[in-house]
Amino acid sequence: MVMASPTARDPAADLQHALLSRLKLRQLSLLQAIDRHRTLGRVAAEMRLSQPAITKALREAEDIFGSRLFERTSRGLVPTPAGEAVLHYARRWFAELEATTRVLTSLEAGRSGRLRLGLTQQVPQQLLSAALQHLLDRTPRVAVMTREGTTDELVAGLVARELDCAIGRSYDGDATGLLQEAIYQQEPCLVVAAKSARRLSRGPLDWARLAALDWILPPPNTPMRRTYNAIFVGAGVQPPVPMLETTAIRSMETVLRTEPNAITILARDVVAEMEQAGHWAALPYRLSWNLPPVSFFTLKELEGQPMVQSLRGVVVQTARKMQRKAG
Repeated sequence: MVMASPTARDPAADLQHALLSRLKLRQLSLLQAIDRHRTLGRVAAEMRLSQPAITKALREAEDIFGSRLFERTSRGLVPTPAGEAVLHYARRWFAELEATTRVLTSLEAGRSGRLRLGLTQQVPQQLLSAALQHLLDRTPRVAVMTREGTTDELVAGLVARELDCAIGRSYDGDATGLLQEAIYQQEPCLVVAAKSARRLSRGPLDWARLAALDWILPPPNTPMRRTYNAIFVGAGVQPPVPMLETTAIRSMETVLRTEPNAITILARDVVAEMEQAGHWAALPYRLSWNLPPVSFFTLKELEGQPMVQSLRGVVVQTARKMQRKAG
């Protein structure tokens, strides 16, 4: 008689069952507190519990996950690889919970929902106006949250579920589930203080001469900084050490207003919008390359949401009209 072999256990299924049946949000909150403070004493003080109670709760969480989540080091309690993985998803879960809370609050206040939009500072005003007008003119209205940052920061916000969509420069990194669509091409131009424009525009375009000026550049390891560095290298010139590293338009304007040799690179249409104040001006050189395209970002799991879909449609349509007009 042949005996039937016992059914093989699936560790992943067992872990999923344990998480669904035993895991509580307060245990995830505990793990985040341990990661913040790195000592159980400080966690106990924050959560107003005894240290033995915190130790017991940590052991229970580790038993649920079936892995040791923290180890003691000279720097205090440090997450193990398993702990890092759990903390990564805990941050996402709490971000989703916060987003759900805000949406429900918006619905109770008579709004039709809530959308979190990320923007880089160099999004043209016409594109920004079209996006916000579309969202705020809906009936009933949408509650809108905007956040400004570099493209890298906006992508990080999307991946962490802190944003629903974003408009920024094209992204050349690796982000799971990220969708991006190039929608608008911008021409770059060299920008200086208005009072210095005549002096700094004498002679032909000379990158070696320009590199000696006081540069305002994006922060290191951002897509735009890599682009600008490549331009200097392609011209056979060592990229300059910047006087100021920023993507903030107001900071740029302040420095350009006060520093006679300050220079930066911006999109020509953005500069045209800002030139009316009279503090800065574009040098009369045509650069032989384009900026990374303005792109619309969202996550694959969010692309089907009606508000994300409708906003994308308006942004793309507006960008096409702007491109035809510029061409």
